Amino acid sequence: MKVQKSQTKTKKLAKPVKNVVKTVSKKAVKTEKKIVKKVVKKEVKGLGKKASEATVSKHIQVSGAGLEEGRRKKIRELVMKGMSSGYVSQSDILNLFPDAEDFIAELDDLYDELILKEIDVYESVAEDVETGESREMSDLEKELETLSALDSRAISDPVRMYLREIGRIPLLTRDQEIDLAQKTEAGDMRAKDRLTSANLRLVVSIAKKYIGRGMSFLDLIQEGNKGLIRAVEKYQWKKGFKFSTYATWWIRQAITRAIADQARTIRIPVHMVETINKLIRVSRKLMQTLGREPLPEEIAEVMEITPDKVREILKISQKTTSLETPIGDDEDSYLGDFIEDTKQASPYELTTQRLLRENIEEVLSGLSDRESKVLEMRFGLRGAKPMTLEEVGREFGVTRERIRQIEAKALRKLKHPSKRRMLQDYLD
Repeated sequence: MKVQKSQTKTKKLAKPVKNVVKTVSKKAVKTEKKIVKKVVKKEVKGLGKKASEATVSKHIQVSGAGLEEGRRKKIRELVMKGMSSGYVSQSDILNLFPDAEDFIAELDDLYDELILKEIDVYESVAEDVETGESREMSDLEKELETLSALDSRAISDPVRMYLREIGRIPLLTRDQEIDLAQKTEAGDMRAKDRLTSANLRLVVSIAKKYIGRGMSFLDLIQEGNKGLIRAVEKYQWKKGFKFSTYATWWIRQAITRAIADQARTIRIPVHMVETINKLIRVSRKLMQTLGREPLPEEIAEVMEITPDKVREILKISQKTTSLETPIGDDEDSYLGDFIEDTKQASPYELTTQRLLRENIEEVLSGLSDRESKVLEMRFGLRGAKPMTLEEVGREFGVTRERIRQIEAKALRKLKHPSKRRMLQDYLD
C-alpha cells in the first residue's frame, strides 16, 4: 500500500471564473454591519495597484451605518486580491463574517460583486503526490461515520428508513465523480440523478447540525437536498475542486434560508430576521453597558432608526404561543382559560344588564299597556328598534302629536321617586 503524501498549496487561475460558492459559518459574531450592493457594470482588468484600489473604492459602496471602516477596508483589499489572482478563499470571507448565518443578505451582495468581477471562491486545494482517490474515499468514509453517530433519540422511524435507503447507494470515486459531472454538463439526466443520489449522505451530515432550530430533521434534509441539486447543476469539474466541498456551501445556504423562512409559525421575511438578530445583539451590548434593560429610544439611537420602528421589530420578534398550552403540573387547565376575551361582556356587565332589564320590566308594569307599548317602541326596549313619533302613530292609527302626549305622560309617571330610585343606580 502506497503511503499517501499531500501538500497544500493555493491554486492560481489563469483568468477569473464565473461561478462562486456561497457559504455560511457558525462562528461567534462580533459586528452587525451591512454591505450595500451596487452593480459593477464594467470589468476591471489590467490595472495597477493604485488604479485597482481607486476602482474598487468607487464600485464597492458601503453605508456608514452598515460596516465599520476597518471592515470596509478589508473588503476592498479582499476584492483587490481577487482581481489580481482571480480567486479568494472561503477562509478570507469567513474572517470578515465570523457568523455568516446572521449576514446572509450581506454575503449575497459580496458574492454578487465577486461574480460580476469573475472572481472565484474556493478552499485551498490539497493535491496528492501519489493519488487523490484514497483521500476522496477517506473523506466520504468520515461522512458515513458522522451519519452513523447520529443521536438515536433525535431520529424518528421515517428518518431511519431514509438513512437505510441512501446507505445502499454506492459512493463515487474521484474519477466517477468527474465522469458524471461531464455527462451532467452535457445534459445527461441519469448522470445528474446518480451524482445527486451519491451525495445524499453529505446533506444528512450537514442537516443534523441544525436540529433544534425550529424545523424537523426530515424538513432540514429536504431543504438541504434542494441545495444539493442546485450544486449539481452549477458544479464545474474543470476547476479541480471536490464536489463535496463545492456542494457543502449550497446545502448550508439552502438550510439556513429555510430556517429563517419557515421555522416560525408566522413567517418572517429573511431580511426582517436579520434585522431582529441585529436588534438582539445591540440590546445585549447596551444591557452590559447600562446594567439594565435598554429603552427603545436607546436601541433606536444605536441602530439609527426610530423608536416606533424598534417597538415594531420587538413585536414581530415575539414567539407565538398556543392557547392550548397546559398550565400547571396536572395539565388540567390551559393558557386560553386565563386570557380575557375583550370582545365579550364580562360577568359583571352581563349581570348588570340582566338586573337592568328586570327593573325596567317592573317599572313598565306600573304603566298602562298603551303607555308601556309606546315607550317600548320609542326607545327600543325589549329588543325592539327605536321608532319616530310618526312611525309609532301609524302603528296605533293616531297622529304623531297624540303619541308625543302619551309618551310625555308615561315619562312623568316614571319620574316618581319610587320608580326613579330603581333606575337611578344604573346612571352612575
